[in-house]
Amino acid sequence: MFSTHYMDLLMQNSPWNLIVFMAIPVILAETIAITDLFLLKSPGAHPTLAKVNRIAAILAGAAFVAIIAYFIPKVIIPLAAAGEFRTWVDAVAIFSYVLAGIPMILLALVNLNLVFRKSAAIASIILLASFLALSHVAMIFGMVDPGIAGYVPKDPAAANMHHHAAPPTQIQQTPAQPLQMDESAEDCHHQQ
Repeated sequence: MFSTHYMDLLMQNSPWNLIVFMAIPVILAETIAITDLFLLKSPGAHPTLAKVNRIAAILAGAAFVAIIAYFIPKVIIPLAAAGEFRTWVDAVAIFSYVLAGIPMILLALVNLNLVFRKSAAIASIILLASFLALSHVAMIFGMVDPGIAGYVPKDPAAANMHHHAAPPTQIQQTPAQPLQMDESAEDCHHQQ
């Protein structure tokens, strides 16, 4: 089993990449979503929640400016230049994650009263929904094994040494399947 670059990035430098690229944006987005529910139900009744919502949106926008500024030169350009995307699955995960930042940046600008002034409420809902949809696409495709779309490492030794591949003589279990022995372990068992 192989992982996408999206998942590799989250696992590297643990736990910091997970915190910076996943936890902070998700916590801010969920804060915006939850406070929006209260604010939509009773506008003007929760001034503290309105401030929390506004601050979370501005911080999320700033976070995605930094994330996109990092991702384009450090992840996207090198992967594209070297032709290293692990099939279309990997490209969808990476690009949808970066694209998710655009509505979040626009949401920050809405909260700073720089764009969509006349339609701020509906713009906020559409932008948050767009972020949530794109970020979930990134997460879903980021967790997919690119091997199902035909990914094979260029270096055959990497296929045997990949950090997600179990050694051939060990028992393997996946959540979707009952406990199974791989073929080489079965061959050893039958020879005895």
